Amino acid sequence: MEKFILNYRVIVEPDTRVGTNENSFTAYCPTLDVASDGDTMEDALKNIQEAIQLRVEVLVEDREEVPVDRVDEEAIVHTKIFAPKGAIIAA
Repeated sequence: MEKFILNYRVIVEPDTRVGTNENSFTAYCPTLDVASDGDTMEDALKNIQEAIQLRVEVLVEDREEVPVDRVDEEAIVHTKIFAPKGAIIAA
């Protein structure tokens, strides 16, 4: 069986757990529409990698097309703007 290495974009953001208000991290893979979380960024990345692996395995099992990110055509950047006077900025 031939194997391929697939690359996926993952977004990790600090989060707060509902109910306990504990700090955590949420990881999301928009291409496969899967998410996971973890106590630390490393935990969240490990958990999303497992979720991505499971999602791809289900797609293959169901004989569906496996979407991939075109990393050679994407750019992930940050941008800054000036907030208008009087803006209420969320903490």
